[in-house]
Amino acid sequence: MQNDFLNAVDFSHYLLAKTVKKGDVVLDATAGNGHDSKFLAELVGTKGKLYAIDIQHQAVNNTIKLLKKDSLFKQAELINSDHAELDKYIEESLKAVIFNLGYLPGGDKEIITKSESTIKALNKALKILEVKGIIILVVYTGHEGGKEERDVLLKYSTDLDYKKYNVLNYKFLNQPGPPPEIIAIKKRK
Repeated sequence: MQNDFLNAVDFSHYLLAKTVKKGDVVLDATAGNGHDSKFLAELVGTKGKLYAIDIQHQAVNNTIKLLKKDSLFKQAELINSDHAELDKYIEESLKAVIFNLGYLPGGDKEIITKSESTIKALNKALKILEVKGIIILVVYTGHEGGKEERDVLLKYSTDLDYKKYNVLNYKFLNQPGPPPEIIAIKKRK
């Protein structure tokens, strides 16, 4: 490790590992290339359940391929849809949800997450999040629309009732370029 601080992805995985146990039900709300899905599938094990959703067919295929390669597909259900529609596919309560916002690395950079659908997905995820469960948003701002999405999500999460949720904002202040930051929401009750 380059320094003592974890980058955004490593910190998000640290928070997930502290929260998720074997047998839990979790959601990767932006499957992308499958790396968060793989990590979550390992955490929940074969008795748990991973839902992974992405609006792009390519992302769903990338995730399926990675999960099958690592023999983690048994506990996974992949959904090709907008994360704002998660309630159409998931009825169970969730222990953890991760959003990796922006665009699909290696994909079409014109297809990006947008605050409107992410807020809808957040509202739905918070309703089915277990007490002591966590929602993590890894927010990238180096593309058009990224800063706007971050600002909307920061306002949204700042306004959450502190009696029901703890909210953390983790970011580097002196890195070149706009480094990704994390908004983590832990349900208290």
